[in-house]
Parts: sequence; C-alpha cells; structure tokens
Amino acid sequence: MTATWSKTSNNFKYNSSSNVLNLTVNRTINLYPLSNYTFGTKDPLFEKDPSVEARFQRLRDEFDKIGQRRSVEGVLLVHEHNLPHVLLLQLGTAFFKLPGGELNPGEDEIDGLKRHLTETLGRQENITYEWDIEDTIGNWWRPNFEPPQYPYVPPHITKPKEHKRLFLVQLSEKAYFAVPKNYKLVAAPLFELYDNSQGYGPIISSLPQALSRFNFIFMQSQNNNKD
Repeated sequence: MTATWSKTSNNFKYNSSSNVLNLTVNRTINLYPLSNYTFGTKDPLFEKDPSVEARFQRLRDEFDKIGQRRSVEGVLLVHEHNLPHVLLLQLGTAFFKLPGGELNPGEDEIDGLKRHLTETLGRQENITYEWDIEDTIGNWWRPNFEPPQYPYVPPHITKPKEHKRLFLVQLSEKAYFAVPKNYKLVAAPLFELYDNSQGYGPIISSLPQALSRFNFIFMQSQNNNKD
C-alpha cells in the first residue's frame, strides 16, 4: 500500500491494489432524513459537577491518582433537504454539546461511547440499541486544568490532562431517541456550525471540516419515494 505525490500533476497517485487505503479515502456514509427518527423524553441527566470550578478540581484530583482523563463523544448525523445536520444536546439557551463523556479506567473507547450514548439517548426500559461506531473523526487535548482544548498537543506540554476522541456514529434508517428532560436534542446544519466557535465552541464548530472527507449519500424516506 503506497501513496506518492506527483509534483507535475499536483495529485496523489494511489496504488490500485491498496483497497484499504481506497476505503479510507472514499468513505461513504448513509444519512437518513430527520423525519425518520422519533424523539421522546426521560428522566433528567445531570452533570457530575455543580460548577466549572468543581469540574476542574475533580480533574486535578483524578489526574493525581490515575493520570490523563480519557473521554469520547459521538457525532450523529441526519439530513434535511440533502444537507447534513449534527444532533446536539442543548442545555439552557446557549450551551451545546455532543453526546458522550468520560471513560472509566481501563474502559475501551468504543464500549465507553456506546455506554454513554445509551445512557444519554437510549430508552429507560431494558432495550438494547446497536450503536454503529463508524470512524474516528478527531482528537482533542486539554493541556491544563482549564477550559481550552486543542486538536494537537502543544510542544511545551508533556502531560496533557485530558484526551478527547470524536467518533462518527452511523445511524440506522429509523430509531427512537429518549432525551433527558433537562436537555433538548437539536439538529444543527453544517453551515450554522462552520466557523462559529463563539456559538458552539471550537470542537463543534470544526465538525464541517472534519466531516468533509466523507461522501454522504442522502437516503430518502420511503414515503417520499411513493408516486
């Protein structure tokens, strides 16, 4: 499997036998209409920490005991009018987040993300939802016990305090999401997120760039295909 750069054509030339590389470069993801999904409510889901100060104090305490925190977040996509939308959890009027959270010590990233997705959006009944974790789409690091996070480790930082990995989640054609009562689940179009770190923060506002490498197939509702 090889990839070479041609200075004359300014194009990558990929070895035709590199099937794995071709799959990586030409990833196809099916997106289904927002109207395909059903949304209900369930008991509120509260944060572990009552304040920002308490959150970073807990991070400091845990870092002294177990080292770097690992966290995961899921990017769930739907479409409206053939435009990708990201499902975001909204708390209050101006705070948005991706579903996910901290991993337990030694917990596998995929297993941990599935656990968080089920805790956040799964039914309260004992119904198993098969989350399809498709691909990694980003890594972010928190260098200090402070809010700023970066998509790289600053050169002067030897021990980042947190590593956050973002995963693309392939949704099934239809699903039911149970949303905690203290949250709203909103579908934000990519053009709303793009370059809008003031409204959504640096991670969510960078999703349009991170997702641009995928080839999205906009599946239509069966009702729309009827004559």
